[in-house]
Amino acid sequence: MSPRNLVWLIAVPAFVAIGLAIGYSAPAPDKDYKLVRQIVDVLAEVDANYVRELSDDDRQKLVEDMIDGGLHHLDPHSEYLNAARLKEFETTSEGSFGGVGITLGYDAKKQLKVDSPMPGTPAYNAGVVAGDLIVKVEGESTDGWTIETAKKKITGPVNTPVTLTLRRDGKGEFPVTLARGRIEMHPVGGVARQKADPLKWDWFVDPQAKIALVRISTFSELTSKELRAAVTEIEAAGGRGLILDLRDNPGGLLSEAVAVADMFLPGGRIVATRDRRGNERAFDAKRDGTVFQPTPDNPRPIVVLVNRNSASASEIVAAALADHNRALVVGERTFGKGSVQKLLRLPHADPPAAVKLTTETYWRPSGKNIHRYPDAKEADDWGVRPSPGLEVPTTEEERLRYAVEARRLDFVAGRPDVVGPNPPAAPMPKTADGRPLFDDSKPFEDRVLQRAVEEIRGKLR
Repeated sequence: MSPRNLVWLIAVPAFVAIGLAIGYSAPAPDKDYKLVRQIVDVLAEVDANYVRELSDDDRQKLVEDMIDGGLHHLDPHSEYLNAARLKEFETTSEGSFGGVGITLGYDAKKQLKVDSPMPGTPAYNAGVVAGDLIVKVEGESTDGWTIETAKKKITGPVNTPVTLTLRRDGKGEFPVTLARGRIEMHPVGGVARQKADPLKWDWFVDPQAKIALVRISTFSELTSKELRAAVTEIEAAGGRGLILDLRDNPGGLLSEAVAVADMFLPGGRIVATRDRRGNERAFDAKRDGTVFQPTPDNPRPIVVLVNRNSASASEIVAAALADHNRALVVGERTFGKGSVQKLLRLPHADPPAAVKLTTETYWRPSGKNIHRYPDAKEADDWGVRPSPGLEVPTTEEERLRYAVEARRLDFVAGRPDVVGPNPPAAPMPKTADGRPLFDDSKPFEDRVLQRAVEEIRGKLR
């Protein structure tokens, strides 16, 4: 649910049904009818008088845009999800989908290509490598295909076959038949992938001081499971300090934010939510299952890295660990999203559709709501601030370079036995005129991470 990479029309009779089935808290039926009548009248005028005749698809999109625009006017986090967007939302939340495990791109001639295979997937196991051109899918030429078209053709139900015809330098064209698998979009990563086995991560950013780094890109159904496995590995290897990198993490599932915070807290409030009637749900940490606990001879300090794009579930975790003095926060003030959305499926929609609606606000253990309200009286009391003395302002170029380098960490050229001892490095993104986005000869200086490492070293002394 990235701020931006996650994330229209039901026919009129279906739209009327939606309007009349909102629930027990809806206005009286005559008021409902009056509101829906306005929509029907507008559609009738468009049908009768618009400068061109609308197709059924045009009318569908018009109504969906009307719904979505109205919801966005309520707040920027509420939205209408038609069948395609609902499927995308569910895939992001679940953290998996049916496919072969490749990221797609284009070469210089706009030919569809494999940007990289994902470790452990059918494509990776079959020896597909970065740079392979995809010239056919199921015998159909890919000339002129968009990436979205290719995705639709290649993804599908688990255990069903799909044949790709690839072209590789030195090997010519050859077919590869793959059985689609359950592809997991792993939200947890480390410092670098191990060269001998890209399925595994190196965790220690400072091996000598035993300071580990774990990046969390989103809060999907896989997050707490993968984080616990990573921290267990780190503890087994003698980890003494831990950095949780939540920069550019847009949030995700509330349940996963609670599970992650609970992992490091032996008790106390994690977060509370309140609806418009003041009803409160409280989420408290449990003593069982706590990891990376301090001991008399090992304080095991934790630092959380955040920036202006750390939002929602990221802010819940950072605030909970900071308010209980279990972690320091380093970086920039966070985004300031203190609201909770629920996915409400529309019972009469065919194909399936839903509304993602803001239904609650959330409150950190200190009792504050961190939401950024543009017209609030206390306009500056929002977000999760870095701990005193640990704010590290960064430039736009530094933030962009961090995002690029984090993405490049996920790059895998292919199986080590296929790509050989000198696999190609992750490509540097280019500007619209074809120039590298950054000068690759200059190593990335991550000042936020450096400040966190210095702070942990000081605690360990």
